[in-house]
Amino acid sequence: MLAKPKGILQAGAIPIRNAKICLITSRSGKRWVIPKGCLEPGKTVGEIALQEAWEEAGLRGILHPHPIGSYLYQKCGATYHVTVFIMEVTAMAEDWPECTLRERRWVQTDQALAHVEDPGLHAILRAALGQLAPAEHH
Repeated sequence: MLAKPKGILQAGAIPIRNAKICLITSRSGKRWVIPKGCLEPGKTVGEIALQEAWEEAGLRGILHPHPIGSYLYQKCGATYHVTVFIMEVTAMAEDWPECTLRERRWVQTDQALAHVEDPGLHAILRAALGQLAPAEHH
């Protein structure tokens, strides 16, 4: 048996379109987060990131080829390890699987940091903003 990696593995996406980032509410509706979910057998981290962007935010797009990074967070006594990709959004649906459970909001890149409280996600967003073309910040 191989040793399991620490924590519950997840993949997530930072959806970007027209120099704005899409944030969604957590299931409780109390926090702003990115679409993310647990890895599934037979699927890559990239496939899960795309799947979660669709299920939780109604977005389709193209992932950057390499993850921007990863972060850890605690929930219900468990540690989650999220691998995060930047996703260039190509399509946005008005109706999607979790549209009744979550709110979707597009924010300017510099405002995204003010919405996100989780320190790990905050650091990943800061790294993502640093990788975006400087022209998008003007």
